[in-house]
Amino acid sequence: MSTVRRRCFSAEFKAKIALEAIRGEQTSAELASRYEFRPSMISNWKR
Repeated sequence: MSTVRRRCFSAEFKAKIALEAIRGEQTSAELASRYEFRPSMISNWKR
């Protein structure tokens, strides 16, 4: 059985990505693709 480690993101990183999404320069999907995680994570961080 393999173990899968979850990636941990700092509060500063989450805030940076959420602010980028709020500004609207790129969509959540584009940001998620660039940083290699799911767009739903950005939605949670924006909340």
